[in-house]
Amino acid sequence: MGEAITDKHVVSVLRPFVRATTPMLDALRESDPLGLVRRVLPRSDHADSGDAEDAAALAKVDRGLRDKLLDGLETVKVPGTEAWDHMSAEDRTNWWVNRVGRFTVLLASVPGLGGALADRLPIQDALATAGQGLLLSAIASEHGFTSQADRVRLIAAVLFERDIDPHLAAGHGDNLTDEEEDAATAELTGDLTASSEKHGKITMKAATSTLWRFGKTLFALGDELDKRPQGRFYHKAIGLLPVVGMAADYLGERSALKRAAKKGRKWLASHEPIQAGTQ
Repeated sequence: MGEAITDKHVVSVLRPFVRATTPMLDALRESDPLGLVRRVLPRSDHADSGDAEDAAALAKVDRGLRDKLLDGLETVKVPGTEAWDHMSAEDRTNWWVNRVGRFTVLLASVPGLGGALADRLPIQDALATAGQGLLLSAIASEHGFTSQADRVRLIAAVLFERDIDPHLAAGHGDNLTDEEEDAATAELTGDLTASSEKHGKITMKAATSTLWRFGKTLFALGDELDKRPQGRFYHKAIGLLPVVGMAADYLGERSALKRAAKKGRKWLASHEPIQAGTQ
């Protein structure tokens, strides 16, 4: 029987994980054409007259058509738009369930192609747990819980059924030094950083490899992964079958992700954000 996982160990794993979710969520948040459109079609009152490229772009586009297009884009409910600013925290949460779910759940269900053999390995649980943690980190921010300690406590409560002391969640008394935490975070986000420097954006390949890194770091929590929200029993049963197991695992992980979101909202509703300066 392995050594019991302590709260200190959970916090030591989750603090770098939570920090690393920020650039990943930024990538998922910004994976829409709005930023590109705004750069190519800047409004005339915000254009930099000293930018030759912008000036050339403006000359090619009718001002009325340009502004009409941008006004239309502002009604699309994605981060960075006026429509998003007017959405409730609940609506934003649902957006994140769909956005994170499409990316993480499919990847987590791929081991289901191998049927029972793959399900006996911890790969799927680690990836699915990483996806749920990513979602919870996004939900926390939408509800005003922006500190690292807040998100550590939320993830620990929802995924591992742990009530972490706020002082410990803030990194006081855990097993990592500040230097070690910085290094662990940099390792988790290495592919994202390299992709941004090389391509000017985070590619799907970099995001996928980063989720694998997330899964590997959470694997250090061993049997704690079994406590995360799961799919329905019939998803597990069908998931034991070769080939069709992937479809069952996908549906099961989608169900589990929604359960994690529901538990997360409940936890957030019953807690107050940690005050700045105490994290």
